[in-house]
Amino acid sequence: MSSDQDSTQQDEQRRVLSLAFDRSDLTLQQLWTRYFALGGDAGPVEVEAFLHGLMPLPALQRDVLAHAVNERLDELTWPHRVPYTFRSRGNSPRTGPLAGLVKLLDGMHQAPPERLPAVAACAGRALGLRIAIYLVDYEQRALHPLGGFGSSDLTSFGVDSTLPGRAFRTVRTVPATTGGHPRLWVPLLDGVERLGVLEVTPREGADLHDPDLHMRCRWLSALIGRLVTISTHYGDGLDAVRLQRPRTPAADLIWQLLPPLTAATDNFAITGLLEPCYEVGGDAFDYALSADMASLAIFDAVGHTMRNGFVAAAALAASRSARRAGHGLFEQSRAVDETIAGQFPHGAFATGVLAELDLATGRLRYVNAGHPPPLLMRSGKVVKRLTGGHRPPFGLGTGELTIAEEVLQPDDWLLLYTDGVTEARDDSGEPFGETRLADFLEREAAAAHPPPETARRLVKAVLAHQNCVSQDDASVLLARWIKHDELRL
Repeated sequence: MSSDQDSTQQDEQRRVLSLAFDRSDLTLQQLWTRYFALGGDAGPVEVEAFLHGLMPLPALQRDVLAHAVNERLDELTWPHRVPYTFRSRGNSPRTGPLAGLVKLLDGMHQAPPERLPAVAACAGRALGLRIAIYLVDYEQRALHPLGGFGSSDLTSFGVDSTLPGRAFRTVRTVPATTGGHPRLWVPLLDGVERLGVLEVTPREGADLHDPDLHMRCRWLSALIGRLVTISTHYGDGLDAVRLQRPRTPAADLIWQLLPPLTAATDNFAITGLLEPCYEVGGDAFDYALSADMASLAIFDAVGHTMRNGFVAAAALAASRSARRAGHGLFEQSRAVDETIAGQFPHGAFATGVLAELDLATGRLRYVNAGHPPPLLMRSGKVVKRLTGGHRPPFGLGTGELTIAEEVLQPDDWLLLYTDGVTEARDDSGEPFGETRLADFLEREAAAAHPPPETARRLVKAVLAHQNCVSQDDASVLLARWIKHDELRL
């Protein structure tokens, strides 16, 4: 490290340390006593001079002094307790990051989903933070309060028009200094799936750009996001916040079968959306990720009825069953055919695409059963329609089954979609169309939106083209591959 870098680092550490000392309720003598007890060898005069920027201290001595202040700050967050005569072993941590995470895990053990806001608030207090949870609705238009730190008048926020919405859209922590106490809006994630945002209010005078604060918020977001997903599986309390109106039975069937809307590995990301999310009946998508392979599937059973939902569900279940048994695209296609034909003997079919991507080489293999051709985007431009691998729709017999191949290049995007996207019509009857779809994708690539935000904006644009009245199911499955690199969402 150069001398200039060391000087800058020392000045920043001294500034933060001096600010923390002012809030520690310690006298200079008390601080020096703690510092000396930890092994510090500078005298009280030198310590005072350092805090006022009058003289430097070696890096090791600065760290010892910082630790003395941090220990005091930890003490200030400890709850008052009556001491026991017998001190049991293995006590849980009472303050700091580990205490916050432990409080979340212990608090949600055998707890109903509705208890999560109170448990999260308790965990926040262990970190010196106040926390409120906002969940995004299934249309991804607004963020709705799940609860918080004793407030009963929390309001919803638009995804496209507010600071909390910006945190959700960009998947980045956004500071806010207006409207009361300074706070952070932190994206709420389960893995990489966006579930909403956290409103985090630190102690008065805290530095909203403190890296340690941001790190603690990320830990809280990751664990609370996981608890939201887990809790939703065994209760309706959290789902009721995200459901802005009842789903049809067919839509509920499809939603229960879907994988998480967004997932990622080191070099691959995928995201999907269904619209209309409360009335979808015949569309479904699926994927499976491993260290070396990504399997993708999208189906359209053409319609909104419960029967169409059963057909789409059968197609999805058949392809999953064959895939999990280790079978490739030939066997998966045959399984979907036989399942639909066997379960619906009076005639039913579904269009669809099944695909496999080798994540080491970029080799893509796919089958297209009467479905719109996937689009390939490279360097910000839609460069190809993947028109190979054609066969009849699933349920109408395999016909001549061929598997097409394509080799992706690093940073390529792949879009699978149902015809409800391109055939959406405005009041004059003009379809959204493939040209408008390609133009939209290229604009989004230029704006550098991540895959989940691109998919959200695409579905929103298709709905707006129809004046917000869906004429057919419109589903998208958007994937991005990066070779030998780390993918960030």
